Amino acid sequence: MPARESGVPSLCDAPAVTPGTLITIEGLDGAGKSTLATGLLASLQARGVPAELLREPGGVVLSERIRTLVKDPELTVDPRAEALLYAAARAQLVAERLEPLLAAGSWVLLDRFVDSSLAYQGAGRGLGVDAVAAINTLATGGLRADRTLLLRLDPALGRARQADRGEAPDRLEQESAAFFDRIAAAYDELAAREPARFRVIDATAAPDDVLAAAVAAVADLV
Repeated sequence: MPARESGVPSLCDAPAVTPGTLITIEGLDGAGKSTLATGLLASLQARGVPAELLREPGGVVLSERIRTLVKDPELTVDPRAEALLYAAARAQLVAERLEPLLAAGSWVLLDRFVDSSLAYQGAGRGLGVDAVAAINTLATGGLRADRTLLLRLDPALGRARQADRGEAPDRLEQESAAFFDRIAAAYDELAAREPARFRVIDATAAPDDVLAAAVAAVADLV
């Protein structure tokens, strides 16, 4: 298997897990979350683990429409409205996709979840982590990740990676360096607060090494 050839630690072959397992991937824009999510999905599926990949905001029609709104650089969005929009998208994704998949025993890899709102809106926007956590408890019905992979990256490097993509920045990507510094610090605080759930991965490592670290970080859940 390609994952084994690249030095990724093996996961034992396993039947479907019941109930399902929720793995979330967090980090600053430019940290490589989407690349890791795709590689980890392939690694799990190659070993017989029933897994699906979803993203936030998005994953279902309503949530994808909200994604378009919150990312639109032409719109002015109040921080409280922003937090509520993300929570609304999350609520729909949980009800429509996450809960049914997890109830069926599937693994779900989710590119961003509640921790993104705690970091971006709670700390970045200054709304307060506890306040944002409260609205997301309502939105998710208390659903929590079994494991969260935090791709740690210096904010300046994240912005440089975004610039290298050659794409116009979205509304959040246009924010100041101080905004992303607050987010990075919040992620570190969240990881320190819940060491049993979080696994911190160096996002500056080579992609194969990042994937290997992620596979190792979830192996105990298989």
